[in-house]
Amino acid sequence: MTTANNAAEATPDAPSVFLSYSRGDQKRALQVIKALEAAGIKVWWDGLLEGGDTFLPTTEAALESADAVVVLWSKISVDSHWVRDEATSGRDRRALVPLSLDGSMPPLGFRQFQVIDISGWRGKADAPEFASVVRSVLTLAGKEGQQPPLRASLTGKTSSRRGLLIGGGSVAVAALGGAALWRAGLIGWSNRADNSIAVIPFSNLGGDPSQAYFSDGLSEELRATLARNQTLRIAAPTSSAEFRDAAGDALTVARKLGVAFVLRGSVRHGGDQIRVSAELVSGKDASLVWTQTLDRKLSDALSLQSEIAATVAKALSAEISAQAIAAGQSGDWLVLGGTKNAKAFDAYLRGKALMDASIDEASDRAALVRFEQAVAFDPSYASALSAQSKALTIIANEIGKVEEIRRLYDRAVASGQAAVKAAPALAEAHSALGYALYNGRLDPKAAREPYDRARELGAGDANVLRNFALFCAYTDRPADAADAMATALVLDPLNPAAFRAAGYVAYAQRDYAKTIEMMRRALAINPKYSSANFAIGSALYVTGQLSEAKAAFAAEPLASLRLQGLAVVEHKAGNQPAAQSALQELVTSVGTGASYQQAQVLAQWGDSEGALQRLGQAATVRDSGLLLTKTDPMLDPLRSDPRFGQLLSRMGLS
Repeated sequence: MTTANNAAEATPDAPSVFLSYSRGDQKRALQVIKALEAAGIKVWWDGLLEGGDTFLPTTEAALESADAVVVLWSKISVDSHWVRDEATSGRDRRALVPLSLDGSMPPLGFRQFQVIDISGWRGKADAPEFASVVRSVLTLAGKEGQQPPLRASLTGKTSSRRGLLIGGGSVAVAALGGAALWRAGLIGWSNRADNSIAVIPFSNLGGDPSQAYFSDGLSEELRATLARNQTLRIAAPTSSAEFRDAAGDALTVARKLGVAFVLRGSVRHGGDQIRVSAELVSGKDASLVWTQTLDRKLSDALSLQSEIAATVAKALSAEISAQAIAAGQSGDWLVLGGTKNAKAFDAYLRGKALMDASIDEASDRAALVRFEQAVAFDPSYASALSAQSKALTIIANEIGKVEEIRRLYDRAVASGQAAVKAAPALAEAHSALGYALYNGRLDPKAAREPYDRARELGAGDANVLRNFALFCAYTDRPADAADAMATALVLDPLNPAAFRAAGYVAYAQRDYAKTIEMMRRALAINPKYSSANFAIGSALYVTGQLSEAKAAFAAEPLASLRLQGLAVVEHKAGNQPAAQSALQELVTSVGTGASYQQAQVLAQWGDSEGALQRLGQAATVRDSGLLLTKTDPMLDPLRSDPRFGQLLSRMGLS
């Protein structure tokens, strides 16, 4: 047969697969064989048996020697004793790659593995759902770096704030160049630490999509709780969430995120009861380190993350230095910033789900309402106060109407101060306060102390480190910015926000080549990620690459930034009518809310008086763009003017 000939032509060191299937599924099995062989994988299946071969010994030898056992589950095969026996061998050797041909679930004993659903697959070797099959096989064979490049048809997908999924045909790691990141030390097994963990979003087993916020939120709170233990290194939530529906097992997650352990689980509601199952798996060999099922009343659910976190840390004491674990377990980190009020906890989780979705202004404001409810139920709930402060700042900074910006920022500062008072050791509280003071009050001096404290307390929190790095970059602390940003990238290697922040850190240091590189990595994960194309255009513009800069500015989805970029590049290129048109549209559509961008344009046009007037206007409306003034190349024409120096001095940036 053609498939047998293809298999014979595979390279001697090619990954090998044992294919287990039921005879009734042979037509579909042949499609799988053909696609695997097209990827350079050797496939053993019973159609390769020659007439004189002894069936059982030959089959067993192939089964035991294969790098991966690919099992085709279907309504037919779940009842096959042969398929179950072969699947058992793959499971016991930790080499199982289960596929579902028709949406059927595997039988009991095999449901702890993520199943790749290929029920909608039409047999094309380059289809997204089959790309995850190939990746799983290559990972088990230790040949992950040899995975074939994804087709261009896969790269047009976009994502929410959570980003693209690694499982069903995601392009996140492939687009970033996983091998390159591995060699660079940003991700990968060789860079893992024995105290590193990824917490995968828990599965919602209740079947009610409206309850997903609870399982997601519980696992995220567990991750945050573990991250407060200074002896542990916890992968960031955004990168961990990439594996929500991942086809691969713990080995895949560990390799992609460079962690030693994977914590995963499930949540099931039933009346007023909740059952949470969790397991800690070694990323080295997929062995089970610890597992536990907890049954609680819904009113007691808020204590689960602390209980599980304590048990996980204790379980790790056999793997990590017992002395180090003991040093990190004062007990305070288990309940830091939490609440004993079940209604407050529920409202907080609902708010987090809305904020993470980042759909539009309405969803962000709905999230704020939930955080306010949580604080109303428990005024000393520090995590909710921190989230409330951050939400207020985001709304004011990104979508707030000019007339309400000051009120929103003032409330954000007050909430941040209340969070710090309620939980002085909570990193996210200090980070939220610093963020509000920096953006809302335009006061870098006041923001420095809470930002520095957040960095000290949140050494393992990628979000805290990312915000700290940006603050340092814009306040002329390049070494601190670079150090924090490097750690954030290791903790959060699949998050476009991490690479965008790294790009802005580089831009502030006038490293334009690195700016472009980091922003392109962000766009590789999410091609529509806002402000990344603008930053690329700005780097190209200041280095004199005008045609390339214009193309980058034109691709920017955020109107105010796109228009600002086009206004400066068209003017530089001598196209004055187009430049004037872009500036006029910027003024008309955004008004004083884009005062800083208007100042950038006028500065580049050589209109110093107009630029300084717009900067004064930006200060009046508390335009957070002013925070860039110390490092912004677009304002270089103003730096010799004493009035510009006075502005920097008033802001504490001189």
